[in-house]
Amino acid sequence: MPRAVFEQELQRLQDEVLVLGSMVEQAIIESVESLKQRDRKKSRQLIAQDDTLNKKRYALEAEALTLIATQQPMASDLRTIAAVLSIVSELERIGDYAKGIAKINLMIGDEPLLKPLIDVPRMAEKASDMLHRALKAFAQQDVDLAKAIPLEDDEVDDLYNQVYRELLIFIMSDPRTIDQATSLLWVAHNLERAADRVANICERVIFTVTGELVEAAGGEKEEKMSIEDIA
Repeated sequence: MPRAVFEQELQRLQDEVLVLGSMVEQAIIESVESLKQRDRKKSRQLIAQDDTLNKKRYALEAEALTLIATQQPMASDLRTIAAVLSIVSELERIGDYAKGIAKINLMIGDEPLLKPLIDVPRMAEKASDMLHRALKAFAQQDVDLAKAIPLEDDEVDDLYNQVYRELLIFIMSDPRTIDQATSLLWVAHNLERAADRVANICERVIFTVTGELVEAAGGEKEEKMSIEDIA
């Protein structure tokens, strides 16, 4: 394969990563909106759509491995391909979190929510925005942006802790709320983990440009409250 053709194939591979990322962004937002609106039909659609996300991830991995096996890419190109392999895996896992939220909506069923969702949609919006900008950093090879985004993870952690405290009050006040409160905590947990996955993507962006594997984090954080803390 001539160099020019290889570069076209590599660029197309990166473009398809952005397509997958856009699908995952939308899934995160729609999964929480479906929960908020109690739209079980949409939740079922999101669960079915996850199979499409998985297939796209595996197709991109196959294409990336084919480029490695057949083209003997240079070091910088190899880093890009390696980053693609890592990023599509992270995106697929974030998609799993969205599917998990959709399943929780179905599990809650007709039961009214304990309270209007406020902080959970904020978590979804923040995680989705972080993901969008992480993918922008990947497309533009922007190391500064990739280093800045993980610093915002504390905002997601703070929202998670707020959700935890509010739902714990419900459980302490009325044990009959335990099942739904625990389910909603899992929703918040999935969103918090999605933001953590975005930080992993940022690390790969930095690696692509600099060749250095560094932990893209905003310093040490206090241990977060956990759903496992509820007895």
